[in-house]
Amino acid sequence: MTALAGLAVPIYAVATVALWFLARPYSDGRWKLASASALGASALAMVANQVISHVWGRPRPFVAHETLTHLLAARSPDPSFPSDHAAAAFAIAFAVLAFSRRAGIGFLVVATLIGLSRVALGLHYPSDVVAGMLVGWISALVVTRPGRPLVAWLVAMASRLTDPMLVRAWSLASRLRPVRAASM
Repeated sequence: MTALAGLAVPIYAVATVALWFLARPYSDGRWKLASASALGASALAMVANQVISHVWGRPRPFVAHETLTHLLAARSPDPSFPSDHAAAAFAIAFAVLAFSRRAGIGFLVVATLIGLSRVALGLHYPSDVVAGMLVGWISALVVTRPGRPLVAWLVAMASRLTDPMLVRAWSLASRLRPVRAASM
């Protein structure tokens, strides 16, 4: 569980950014919109969590129940409620789900594993993870619905910088693919 918690978050972040590079240069940009929306929703969820944690400063399980809780990870001084990891992971997952059911479900599975790992490690109560999931879901709704025109504009601006570089990468990748044998 400790290994999962340590590896899942960085891999999850890389996968979110990698969505940008899945989009063919100068295409409709669905993957770019998914990537940018996911990152924006995650940022919004983290800001919302900071506000909530200052209003509701619940101590972490290992602080509130020192004799009952066995901590399997490094101590964190932050409040327990809501879970930042869960909020960010679910914000990303729900934002990706708005653009692709298949990819979104994959991201939701990993977000769920991240949330469960936080409870298993003794860092959060289950309700912290559920609250983080709700913050993430609401953040994704805000970014993918009323925020979508702004995200689309930002993606268009950023694409002007990245698409010329991606054209070269896609061209190189297509040349490196093995030649398929002729059909028999």
